[in-house]
Amino acid sequence: MRPWAQRGRLNGWAYEFLLFGLKQAWACLFGGLMLALIVGTDLWWPTGSPLARYDFLVLASVAIQVSLLALKLERWDEAVVILVFHVVGTVMEVFKTAHGSWIYPEPGLLKIAGVPLFSGFMYACIGSYIARIWRLMDFRFVRYPPIWTTWILAVLAYLNFFTHHYGPDIRMGLFIASAVLFGRTWVVFTVDRTPRRMPLLVGFVLVALFIWFAENLGTLAGAWAYPSQRHGWSMVPVTKLGAWYLLMLLSYVLVTAVHVPEPSPCGGGGAKRRWGA
Repeated sequence: MRPWAQRGRLNGWAYEFLLFGLKQAWACLFGGLMLALIVGTDLWWPTGSPLARYDFLVLASVAIQVSLLALKLERWDEAVVILVFHVVGTVMEVFKTAHGSWIYPEPGLLKIAGVPLFSGFMYACIGSYIARIWRLMDFRFVRYPPIWTTWILAVLAYLNFFTHHYGPDIRMGLFIASAVLFGRTWVVFTVDRTPRRMPLLVGFVLVALFIWFAENLGTLAGAWAYPSQRHGWSMVPVTKLGAWYLLMLLSYVLVTAVHVPEPSPCGGGGAKRRWGA
């Protein structure tokens, strides 16, 4: 801790809050760069460029991912899990665009069934953030549910994105199931020296909320468009928060394949000390 932060409780809180924000921003490096590229190319992409904007975003995304690995800002095992989320996200994109859920209106060569390949990297950004913030803040958990139950929930959430087009939409049941599984779970994290704690469900909702903010900015920059935005931009419906919550939950569970949830040794300021207590 900096000397000025030790001069009083308020200084200490301010220092920890600032450090918390800096670590969050650092963990969002992949997503932040992607969003900056999406907005920047919308504002300044040259008319008549021989390289399509979408194709540039694909190449830039690959360059960012390679750089994160080369600079050891991501681990190779994390990159494999992030790649899996990239693939499942791209598969969903192909399916959803084929059913008219949203469109990618601009031309480009690096596409699969009309879906530009940079779209998969937007899902990879979520996995990258979760993996990096997990390490940066040394996540530990209190009363974490059995791992196998979280995987079942994640798989059902992913499948529902497809099956609800042909049958009942079970997302309300998935929301309830996630509340039952994680409702007693606390994540214990360390920003500086003192372990802090927060209900894990609150963390999930906050991440989904910030993804929704980023999605609004992405659609404003014309990276993709929903049917309601066909005649001009409008805010992405708040109901999309539910979809991002479930997708974020899938990404989180995939990351647990390399970052196994470990019990908190201290309980994080009042949380139970026993794993599973």
